[in-house]
Amino acid sequence: AKALRLEIKGKFGDHLSYRFRHRLNGSGAARSEDNFAAATDMAMVGWRFNDKFEIQGGKLCQYWGGFEYDENPMYIYEYCDLLDRMEIFFGGVAFVYNPWPSQEFVFNITNTFTGKFADEYVPAAKLVAGAENHPLTGLNYPFTYIFNWNGSFLDGILKTRWAVGSSSLAKGTGAAGSYPGELRTYLAYLGQMLHLPTFQFYLDAYFNHEDLDRTRIASDLFCTPGTYLPNVDYASFVAKANWQFAPKWNFIGKVMYENASTEDFRNFRTSLGWVGCFEYYPMDDQDLCFFLAYIRKDRSFSQECGLPAALSGTMSRAELGIMYRIKAY
Repeated sequence: AKALRLEIKGKFGDHLSYRFRHRLNGSGAARSEDNFAAATDMAMVGWRFNDKFEIQGGKLCQYWGGFEYDENPMYIYEYCDLLDRMEIFFGGVAFVYNPWPSQEFVFNITNTFTGKFADEYVPAAKLVAGAENHPLTGLNYPFTYIFNWNGSFLDGILKTRWAVGSSSLAKGTGAAGSYPGELRTYLAYLGQMLHLPTFQFYLDAYFNHEDLDRTRIASDLFCTPGTYLPNVDYASFVAKANWQFAPKWNFIGKVMYENASTEDFRNFRTSLGWVGCFEYYPMDDQDLCFFLAYIRKDRSFSQECGLPAALSGTMSRAELGIMYRIKAY
């Protein structure tokens, strides 16, 4: 099975809510920082004070923007490279404010890592700066701060999921001018959707600036194990359409474009991906889906970066399968 999850969620009265989600085919080993099992996506509770304010706590999904980010992974088929490498479930707290039914604002504070720094990187991790490597040390309190806005306009026809945030990662120990001090990531994730009765389309834009390469697409290509690049930028754009062209049928079309830059090489890596999929839902009262999908990704590198031409190439596959979310009640 590609994914096998158990999810339990519900409410007690008008105020208390809970949600637990665990991947049955994931690792049950506890992480060294938060002590949650790696396979446990969410273990959280929420308390709604009134119609406008709620607080949530536990291991939860970070409130980043973008509709692809927020969509159920069952229906993605292929993530863009940036989201595919992103860890999103952390211990933390979220403050949710709904000034109007159509608008939601969230301030989210979480741990940056689920494991200790030495487990996330390596015990002797170093930052590459020119011909020198500078030692990195973990922070005592690495946190992520996110501000999220979810909007709905024209009776739900237009929707937004925007978020900006920053994560503290590590501390550099180089000499002055050589990346001393705290190293962070800065993210802006912007999603907008057109939602019609039989047609839905969203366009997401994801931007990462990483003082220390956390995504590691660039570092995996240029660095030796245990060393990481500074000041890496990633940008991803995802456009996806869902079209219910006949009763019980849905067609998905998606395009993904991505690029990556380092201090030395701007836009050295580009990726272009496509997804086409037919879905068939035979029963109105069951979340049962049969699907046929084709996925393709083309990756290329600039000549200036000096990477072997063999790294460029195409990945493609076809998938025929079934998805079924079994509801207990």
